[in-house]
Amino acid sequence: MAKTLNVRISDDIGQRLERLAEKTRRPKSFYIKDMLEKYLDEYEEAYLALERTSEKNAKYCTSKEVKKFLGL
Repeated sequence: MAKTLNVRISDDIGQRLERLAEKTRRPKSFYIKDMLEKYLDEYEEAYLALERTSEKNAKYCTSKEVKKFLGL
């Protein structure tokens, strides 16, 4: 089932999105959905990485240690 989401964007972003939609004859919602699908994973992964750095027993490695571990 699809969900509806209301989002407030700046005038500049709105105008850019409108121009893109007009030039390509696609609805603005097409681009918004496409962008969310492409970038939501990255945001989730970044948040997970940030959470892990806050863990009490987190282990930190130098780039030299990582290269050695990876055999580079």
